[in-house]
Amino acid sequence: MPALEEVFSGIYNFQLGNIIMIAVAGILIYLAIAKDYEPMLLLPIGFGAILANIPLSSAIGHDGFLTVLYNAGIKNELFPILIFIAVGAMIDFGPLLKNPFMLFFGAAAQFGIFATMLVATLLGFDLKEAATIGIIGAADGPTSIYVATKFAPRLLAAISVAAYSYMSLVPIIQPPVVKALTTRKERLIRMPARDEQIPQIVKILFPILVTLVAGIIAPISVSLVGSLMFGNLLRECGVLERLSKSAQNELANLVTLLLGITIGSTMVASEFLKVETLIIILMGLVAFVFDTAGGVLFAKFLNLFLKNKINPMVGAAGISAFPMSARVIQRMAQKEDPTNFVLMQSVSANVAGQLGSIVAGGMLLALVPAILS
Repeated sequence: MPALEEVFSGIYNFQLGNIIMIAVAGILIYLAIAKDYEPMLLLPIGFGAILANIPLSSAIGHDGFLTVLYNAGIKNELFPILIFIAVGAMIDFGPLLKNPFMLFFGAAAQFGIFATMLVATLLGFDLKEAATIGIIGAADGPTSIYVATKFAPRLLAAISVAAYSYMSLVPIIQPPVVKALTTRKERLIRMPARDEQIPQIVKILFPILVTLVAGIIAPISVSLVGSLMFGNLLRECGVLERLSKSAQNELANLVTLLLGITIGSTMVASEFLKVETLIIILMGLVAFVFDTAGGVLFAKFLNLFLKNKINPMVGAAGISAFPMSARVIQRMAQKEDPTNFVLMQSVSANVAGQLGSIVAGGMLLALVPAILS
């Protein structure tokens, strides 16, 4: 009889929480496959959650391979850093260098981070946890994971799922917010594109100078900014095409795979099925809405003083969901006027948002411990 119980131990230990989490995992997998929402991440996260919620699963625990991956790649921040190298190799900062003014939108669209952080403290979260929740508004999964591992590892699963889920929902979240804050006349504003070529030396110096400036201002951000800029330097130097392609493809694919399934393994029922998880997910939505609103309202404010007006929709592209947000804004502009093209400006703001989210993450990592001390 004991032998029989051992054979059916998984069935005997099945609890309601396991069933709920496996259902949640199924929803993530469905969204990845049927709706094409961030499939490279939501599918591995969903399957990792299944592996973690099978009773007595050998995939987690002291010798479980997912626990080994967590300790080797997330607990020490290795996976997010490697992802940043890959992302840096994918990003072309050329549009931003043609429109450096768009850097301001990359900063303005981080408003949601700090607004949500304030709300989270009012809801009873301590400052580090509030900062971790606020960083969901960066619309940058690796940054969210990096800050969570530093400040609130126990919230990692909820933070990661919220960050990547809302990134995939940018085409649904942003349009109603933008429309609510703009008039049709504002959405019809045309912005001339700048076609001048950026010298290669400028593209090479840009990642080096950004790393130096950001690193000197906030040394704790060097890992984040430095890895992103190193990847970009691989892209722009012109002599390491094979390494650049490897970073964009093999490195990005492998680390994304391992990152997703490992994050999923942290979604165990005992830690995930809490009221605070629902609060975190709702606060993540608030952060995205505030970020979008911050960029749009900043553009409207600037238009009070500018002769050549900015299409306020471009401000919404200042979040870090690259390049989804830029595409959303371009589609909205063409829906209002099929001959209006604001893609170049939207991409510039979107790239600035990618940089701004990392700088914001570095600021939180530097300021929060200083405030607490």
